[in-house]
Amino acid sequence: MRAIFVLFDSLIRNGLGCYGGTSIKTPHFDRFSKKGVTFDSHFVGSLPCMPARRDLHTGRLNFMHRSWGPLEPFDNSFPEMMRDAGIHTHLVTDHMHYFEDGGSTYHGRFRTWDFIRGQEYDPWKAMVEPPLKRLREKFSPRHYDFDAGWKRLQHAVNCEFMQEEEDFCLPRCFASGFEFLDLNKDADDWFLMLECFDPHEPFHAPERFKEAYASGWKGGVLDWPMYEMVNDAPEEIAEIRANYAALVAACDHYFGQLLDYFDRHDLWRDTALILSTDHGFLLAEHDWWGKNLMPYYTEISHIPCVVWHPQAAAHAGERRRALTQTMDLMPTFLDCFGLATPSEVQGRSLLPLLDADTDIRDIGIFGMFGGPIGATDGRYTYYLYPDDLYAPGLYEYTLMPMHLSSLFSGAEMRTAKLAEPFDFTKDMPILRIDALKDARRIPIHDNKKFDPGVGTTLYDLDADPAQQRPFRDALIEKRFLRGIAEVLAAHDAPPEFFDRYGVPRLANAA
Repeated sequence: MRAIFVLFDSLIRNGLGCYGGTSIKTPHFDRFSKKGVTFDSHFVGSLPCMPARRDLHTGRLNFMHRSWGPLEPFDNSFPEMMRDAGIHTHLVTDHMHYFEDGGSTYHGRFRTWDFIRGQEYDPWKAMVEPPLKRLREKFSPRHYDFDAGWKRLQHAVNCEFMQEEEDFCLPRCFASGFEFLDLNKDADDWFLMLECFDPHEPFHAPERFKEAYASGWKGGVLDWPMYEMVNDAPEEIAEIRANYAALVAACDHYFGQLLDYFDRHDLWRDTALILSTDHGFLLAEHDWWGKNLMPYYTEISHIPCVVWHPQAAAHAGERRRALTQTMDLMPTFLDCFGLATPSEVQGRSLLPLLDADTDIRDIGIFGMFGGPIGATDGRYTYYLYPDDLYAPGLYEYTLMPMHLSSLFSGAEMRTAKLAEPFDFTKDMPILRIDALKDARRIPIHDNKKFDPGVGTTLYDLDADPAQQRPFRDALIEKRFLRGIAEVLAAHDAPPEFFDRYGVPRLANAA
């Protein structure tokens, strides 16, 4: 058996034609949907980027125990399990967060890996005296204030070395993937994870894709919106959205090259292909840019997933309404190779769903450490807020005290106490560290705060898919609270987590 997992970052569901999108032409994503099985109720788990990847590796949610951080010593990791079973696992990625402190244990779980340099603020090219005058003329100060910090200047420097299309990270990722396939297409027992940071911001696409979505904007580059409330002029919004559309179109084009490769070499007969993303992105919907700070609206939490497996060829083009999540991909990958699922895994393999649309859960929950809990049953979404998002009593449980790009501070570590093992830590005791308000923790560092929106509320996705009409309903909320309690209990969430959100302990949840 062989399998390829293509993971794009921030690929919005409503941008794909196969999910009803009309603003971007995505012929190749749509072509794949006609070949595989498309999941219509696929949702995130832990947010954002690295917490989502920890769910992906381990097959369980982690946001109730930990913020953004590395894999832990007790974590199961599907590529490591495959590697130990004699399956060659290979990662191609330009996701630079793997190479910061908070993502440092992920890529090493693969047998081999290739890091494509240059995305976002990847510290790739060193220009001690960059051409600031020329760069300021090229990039809009609205998105590129080079005096405010080094990261946006580093991206501008990296762009200096991406003049031709083949210099961009996206084509280089696919070129590396095709190199792996050329070397190994006749071999057996391998897993390729082809991971592209695009269409994550900055929305930096090759020129020919931008031409197809030109907005008429004549100012400097506008492709990296801050995570903030929208206060842009209509023409600025149009340009930012056009740059995102161009990048999705580029992703679609290169994904189409992979489909062509499958056709040329008849990989369809013995190779699984799975397509998904880690989360979505708000492009001025709900008056917000980005993710992290606002409620996890469906543009962020409801994501695409399409699966091809040779043994399910008879179901080509079918769709499934079963409620699935990111954590279900880990046991799916193991199932492709006939490997047993560890007891700690809470996700469920999607392979049985390729044959028949069967419910695997009633309620799925998702969220970000310290933020509201999101929950869905496929029809309704529920956002549960604590009385105070910044009340004390929230703890990080970890043996890897690292934030996005820094170690935990001395102030944090002085609060550390050794706690008893959880049921998934394989008898390892664990550090319990106060989640200090001023910690360098995504997303609330640099004085950023979660937006409370309208607070605890429900939306009916059937009647109100754009989530414009929040409402409350005691009976529906009681059912959701019961479901949330069951999921938290299954993940051995710490007692204070239940108390923080007013979720009854399972024995009292009826």
